[in-house]
Amino acid sequence: MVRELYNPAALHPAPGFSHIAVARGDRLVFLAGQVALDPQFGLVGGDDLYAQTVAAMNNVKIAMDAAGVGWDDIVRRTIYTLQPTAYETIARAIDAVTGGAANPPQTILGVTGLAVTGLLIEIECTAVVAGEA
Repeated sequence: MVRELYNPAALHPAPGFSHIAVARGDRLVFLAGQVALDPQFGLVGGDDLYAQTVAAMNNVKIAMDAAGVGWDDIVRRTIYTLQPTAYETIARAIDAVTGGAANPPQTILGVTGLAVTGLLIEIECTAVVAGEA
């Protein structure tokens, strides 16, 4: 296994993420922050954080597929959002896309804006993959 996840009992519960990932592999894959934009650069999901998160995670999956990466290869996720306290909504949307795959360590950062007007969330990931692609 490339990734082992840990949640020490002495730390607070980790809803929607893991506290620690130990990764072993040959190839690092860095996925740029993905947002709720379609291929025509149109906003997906309007002002609905859940819908935008699903769209952003679907774009993460497209990038992962292009790089030969699976959900179990993701060792770090960083989320930038205008609604950082809505982590339960974000976690539900992520689980809807990942099918409930074990969540890697994650940080949610509150920001005052993103690159395109109307965006509520941006998600970037790092993966470790065993073997060459």
